Amino acid sequence: MEYNLEKQHAKGKLHAIERINLLCDKGTFVETYQGVKHNCTSFGMDKKDIPYDGVITGFGKINGRKVAVYAQDFTIQGGSLGHMHGRKIADLTKMAIDARCPVIGINDSGGARIQEGVEALGGYGNVFNQNVRASGAIPQISIIAGPCAGGAVYSPGITDFIFTVDKVTQMFITGPKVVKSVMFMDISAEDLGGASIHAQKSGVSHFRCDSEKECYEEVRRLLDYIPHYFGDKLPAKEFKFNAKKAEKRINEILPENPRQGYDVRDVINCVIDEDSFLEIMKEFAINCVVGFGKIEGRTVGIVANNPKGLGGVLDCDASDKIARFIRYCDSFDIPLLTFVDVPGFIPGPQEEQKGIIRHGAKVIYAYSEATVPKLTVILRKAYGGAYIAMCSKHLGADFVYAWPKAEIAVMGAEGAIEILFAKELKDPNKAAEVQAASEKYKNEIMTPYIAAERGYITEIINPEDTRKRIVASFDFLETKIFTNKPLKKHGNIPL
Repeated sequence: MEYNLEKQHAKGKLHAIERINLLCDKGTFVETYQGVKHNCTSFGMDKKDIPYDGVITGFGKINGRKVAVYAQDFTIQGGSLGHMHGRKIADLTKMAIDARCPVIGINDSGGARIQEGVEALGGYGNVFNQNVRASGAIPQISIIAGPCAGGAVYSPGITDFIFTVDKVTQMFITGPKVVKSVMFMDISAEDLGGASIHAQKSGVSHFRCDSEKECYEEVRRLLDYIPHYFGDKLPAKEFKFNAKKAEKRINEILPENPRQGYDVRDVINCVIDEDSFLEIMKEFAINCVVGFGKIEGRTVGIVANNPKGLGGVLDCDASDKIARFIRYCDSFDIPLLTFVDVPGFIPGPQEEQKGIIRHGAKVIYAYSEATVPKLTVILRKAYGGAYIAMCSKHLGADFVYAWPKAEIAVMGAEGAIEILFAKELKDPNKAAEVQAASEKYKNEIMTPYIAAERGYITEIINPEDTRKRIVASFDFLETKIFTNKPLKKHGNIPL
């Protein structure tokens, strides 16, 4: 088969077959249904030859393990999706489910093939249906390596991870021309649906890459962290960890001033194996951090509030980011490790009107629903409903550890005193009384020792002992089985 590589290179993009060969181990890709042809006769289509109906499908290996792959070929009819094109993708996804291996889609298409009408729309519907069937059974990865517009965006939207590439990705429901005709607004494809938009603002993208080559390398890296099908048990990899160095560093991370921010990644990197953190959605909702890490060579899912961004509060975007990640990990039996430093859910009319109640409820639902081993470490603040939501003992955490200076309460001392001593605060003569009450609140209410007495904290640990505790706890929980499930079809998560 001859491919029109030059036509694609002229657009600054790789050809579909080049992309597949970069993604898969050398010489392992086997194409399927190369001889498929469209059956449309409208608008002169009966005279058009569209090789493999514009999409290359097949299977190969990545890091020695089998995968299913498809790549739309923009050089052939703009990569447009017709009935047979959609059927090839849907059939490949079904085969991946049956064969129990990840499916990776490389999207580069002008959209539905207009000449085929409802047949093209039916092609998309068949793909969507298989995407939903595959969800939770096998990992689904989408790479947006060109335009992906209209109904086409919903297949990636259903999949688990979306990769975007700077100056290559164009992803939107309606393109710039439609926006201009309907809304009288001039906007470029990059500003409407480029990689940075979806990585930083919409939260659609999980990984943003500088180049296509980097993108395929990152996909290969991701596949080393995640099970390749439900029930797959990844073997432990060799790991490095400098205990003395990490123990010294972890004791120096928390600032003396409890109002001062810090980067929670510093804590994460002191606990997991060296250079093993694979962060997801790094640029979106920076007040929280999610990603995969290795602990003694085994994958864990990590969720953390990040005081460096907005003080680590939970808002609508952070709630969505956390909840979706939790549900992915639970789907594939990846243990969850949560680091808590949260002053609460964000206040104010803007977030209330966006639906912080609905979005925040997703975090509570996701943690409560998750049956994988769940470990929580309270680093500093854990206030109000956010304390409950961040994988507290009340939501089914198996072990909850707290550092000695952790603060667990309905709210911070300042806010509590303003409510409890509102009258006294107006009287200058009672300043000493108010100060004494504030100290009492800190020492008797906010201390983690009260929560430990009530059994809500498993143990109060020193920062330098965090990794040891996590290793021992996950080791104990490795064979955990959850059996207390009420009779029902499925729950109704607040979407």
